[in-house]
Amino acid sequence: MTQLTRPALPRVPALRVLEYHLVGYRRTWRAGAFSSFLLPTLTVLGFGVGVGAYIDRGVGGVSYLEWIVGGLLASTALQVAVAESTWPVFGNLQWQKIYFGQRSSPLRVGDIVAGHLAFVLFRVLTSVIAFLLVTGVLGALRSPWAVLTVPVAALLALAVAAPTFAYAASVDSDSWLAMLFRFAVIPMTLFAGVFFPVESLPLGLRWLAYVTPLWHAVDLCRAAVLGVAPYWSVVGHLAYLAAWAAGGWLLARRVFARRLVV
Repeated sequence: MTQLTRPALPRVPALRVLEYHLVGYRRTWRAGAFSSFLLPTLTVLGFGVGVGAYIDRGVGGVSYLEWIVGGLLASTALQVAVAESTWPVFGNLQWQKIYFGQRSSPLRVGDIVAGHLAFVLFRVLTSVIAFLLVTGVLGALRSPWAVLTVPVAALLALAVAAPTFAYAASVDSDSWLAMLFRFAVIPMTLFAGVFFPVESLPLGLRWLAYVTPLWHAVDLCRAAVLGVAPYWSVVGHLAYLAAWAAGGWLLARRVFARRLVV
């Protein structure tokens, strides 16, 4: 009698999960082009060129268009990362049950989380690179150091996507995902230094902005785009974002294990 055995794990199992998401994205990429590329580009034109025309002296000695680019780039990375980590994760657990099918294979919980996070990272990087190309054509990049915004955006994406994975996997209704955007993503975008200097806020709100991962990425991206030193320590910024990513990863693995391991 022949005994059936489960197939062996590939060398990097998470790549199989990434491949699954990439195959699906090949059919749906046009639907996400507006939110991840065209909308930020229109925001640059609307705020940087439109509103910037009324700001004669610019901000900090540079034009408003040049000043706002770094913040919008970080904000784009944040919004793409959160969008890809909320309803897709919730749906894979509650609606399509994709994660349960993957767990029934030799894939481990960590492989499932890492593979999906890698896809989120892919989405963020493609959006950020396209954003950089557009702003470069507009002449809004003052320094070649602007290329360093790409790894900063990647770290920001992990810092927000990993804990969002845990959040989306722990809620029982998708209305909680809308609340995340309403009470976390939108306030961060408005008050973390994307559109105006955080220093203009009252002290209490200023410290709330400093706590958010977006402000740290905005400061680094703006410094790279303008070719100046950031407001805070580079090492401090990177360590803070890395701490969010590491903590989010551990939390996501724990929540996924609770949901998927029977």
